Formats: sequence, C-alpha cells, structure tokens
Amino acid sequence: MSADQDVPPYFLHPLIPAITAGTVSCTQALGSEVYVGCTNGELLRYALQAESDPTKQESYSLISRQSLPNGKPVDELVLIPYMSRMLILCGKWTLIFHSGTTKDGNEDRQIYFYTLPSLDPVPNIKPIRHVETFAVDQHHLSRFAPTVHDIPGKLQPVDFCVIKRSAIALYSLSEERLIYSREIPFQPGARLARRAGQYLCVADDENYNLINLQNAQMFPVLPVSQAMDDPTPVKPFIVFVGGNEFLLLSWTGGSTLGVFVTGEGDPVRGTLEWPSHPLSVCLDYPNIVTLLSAGSIEIHSVETQSKIQVIAAPAWVESDTDSEQRVGLVASIGGYIVPFTEHSEKMRKTTLRFGRQ
Repeated sequence: MSADQDVPPYFLHPLIPAITAGTVSCTQALGSEVYVGCTNGELLRYALQAESDPTKQESYSLISRQSLPNGKPVDELVLIPYMSRMLILCGKWTLIFHSGTTKDGNEDRQIYFYTLPSLDPVPNIKPIRHVETFAVDQHHLSRFAPTVHDIPGKLQPVDFCVIKRSAIALYSLSEERLIYSREIPFQPGARLARRAGQYLCVADDENYNLINLQNAQMFPVLPVSQAMDDPTPVKPFIVFVGGNEFLLLSWTGGSTLGVFVTGEGDPVRGTLEWPSHPLSVCLDYPNIVTLLSAGSIEIHSVETQSKIQVIAAPAWVESDTDSEQRVGLVASIGGYIVPFTEHSEKMRKTTLRFGRQ
C-alpha cells in the first residue's frame, strides 16, 4: 500500500454470514436492505434489524422470499434509488464443459420491473422479452432521491437500452409507465453493456464496441482478448468511471490490461495491469477494486493507476467449500449500512449532571 494513500485501508466484514434460502447468483444493497437473486429464480430481501440493547450488534435478517414469474436464474439486479425501482434480468444459462470452460446462453431473457423497497411488481408495466443484455444510463442512476423537504413533482424518466439479437431498443421509464423510443440495428452476440448519456459500450465475444446513440454510429475500440492463439472464452468487463469515460479490460495471454477510454474512443489516463484475468471488477471512486482468480483482491487508484492495497487470499480459498470462496464484487450506488461490533464496544453508559439556571 502506498504511503500517499488518502483513504483508510479496505477490509472485509461479514454482512450476511450465510444464505441458506438458495444459491446466490447476484446481489445489491441500498440503505438498510440487501437484495439477493438466486439461480432458482427466487428473490430474497434482507433488512437490518435494530437491537434495543446498544451492546448487541445489529444484523441483517431475511424478511421476504419470492419467486419470479418465469422461475429462471436471476442474472442481474439494477437499483434505481431515485425512482424507488428495481430492474431484474432473468434467464441466462451456463454450460460447463469437461475442460472446465463455460459458455453462457440466453433462453428468452426478460427484464422485470419491481418497486423498492417492497419488491412488488410495478403495475401496468409488462416484462421486456428476448433480451441479450441491457444498460441503464449511469448518469440517471446517480440522481439523488427526493427528500421530504423537496417540492412534490413529477420525476424525470430514467433512460436505458435493451440489446436484443439484432437491435438496440431505447426505452424511458417513468413512475407510471414504460415508454419505447426507437431501435438501432445491431449484430447478435452482445454479452455486456454500459451506458453513459449518449454513449453506449457493448462487449461481444471479440470486441468492445462504442455506439453514439444520437447518430447510431458504431466502431470497435478494443479486443476482449488479444491472445489470438488461445480459444478460451474471456469474460468482458466494462466499468463506468464518470462523465463519458469507461474502463475496459483486455486479456493479452499473459496478463490483463485495463484501458480508460472516452465515449468517442479516445484513450485517457494511464493503463492498469493484473497478473491474471479478474473474476470481478467494480468502481469505488477514486479506486478500482478487482477480485483475482487466486482469491486476492487488488485496489488501484483511478487517478494514478498505482496499486494501493492488496487483500490476500484467505487460507481456505483452496478448499472445496464453495460458500467460503470469494466469487464476486458488487458496487452499491446508493450506499448501505454495515453494522460493526467496534461501535458497540466503544459505547459506554455515563452519567451526565445538569445544573439549574
């Protein structure tokens, strides 16, 4: 860890020690609640339970459990705190070959629309079908939720793109309805997408592609894998950094490079590098946090591209206990509460004396 680090060191803290209701496929958190999607199509809701005794640590407890209509694996949860909505993507399947490699497929993936925090289906909005992937405008996700002090009014809609087999469909979501805008022709095979305003970055099996949604111009900007002689599928990563800037990860055959580009495809900043292709990547500005295949977690500075911390792999990462292995990282846009025992240990009762005036 560098000496000029401005933030305290990262450390891991258990949030929910065990989830026995299903096999976790994705998760998100907001405020005092944690939402978990499972491979069996179930959606779990955990809430932080307050303790009347200040010496006892608060903990998250399961308060609701429901099955989504199609019963397919829950692939992704996108929270829109500004509008109290959740978008749920379901339907991906994974083939595991004898070699250990995997291949993902889509069987009529669908996007469902639910309310927060109650997790009720949004009335009068039907699921969107035949989805390969989708991307909500990151600028809209970061809008502040209205407070009790704000003047009541209509919320601005949230824009998002749905990438289908042969087209990119543009939608706007308001509190009451879903508005279809238009479609842009596109090639099949989209695996991942992120949107920042008018710019959309889509990864397919071969390249990262940048698309200007205003003029529908598209061009490849970086290969997902530069190791032409290696047929092993490589997982793409697109991280929204801010403004119209994306971080793209490209496997070279011996290491993975992280390249910062603008929506116009111009390179900015320096380059990040990892000794292996990460399992998971997320932004915790001003840092990029990555989980490597060996189980270690590396933190790099966005501004300097220097490595500022490494969290070593746990001693049990080589074991066969799947529940103890690190499998992914998730960033929470709205933030969430983490209970600490350190708080209760530092709280002590004391007597206060008040004098009369």
